[in-house]
Amino acid sequence: MNPTIETQMLIRKPVAEVFNAFIDPAITTKFWFSSSTGPLKEGKIVQWSWDKYQVKSKVMVFNILENKLIQIAWGEDPKTSVDFIFEAVSVEQTYVTIRNYDIPLQGSELIKFIIDATGGFTTVLDGLKAYLEHGLVLNLVEDKFPPF
Repeated sequence: MNPTIETQMLIRKPVAEVFNAFIDPAITTKFWFSSSTGPLKEGKIVQWSWDKYQVKSKVMVFNILENKLIQIAWGEDPKTSVDFIFEAVSVEQTYVTIRNYDIPLQGSELIKFIIDATGGFTTVLDGLKAYLEHGLVLNLVEDKFPPF
């Protein structure tokens, strides 16, 4: 079994702006993680941090096709692959799909991972939409779990 988790959202902004929101941590921190050691660049490794949860993740960037695709591997236990796919629907609309795959788990661990990752990536896309379309920083990821 090789499951793929997939979430998607229409963002009413040009594809270059939506794509850059994932490349540039100054923007990504408005809707996803707290900090990053740098922008995403093909062949580079960065670290993302979520301060509230005291969690860090190493991100290896494998492939970047400008305004079309970002491919990464992230995490350590387990390490999985993630594709961010950008499709220009019109000049002012972008359809973003996030695919998470190569998940080396089975049974109840796999089910828990699928639930957590699906919810997490959905929250990321919801926050992206609110920030890019309306300038709102909703703190969705930060507020997703209790403060313990």
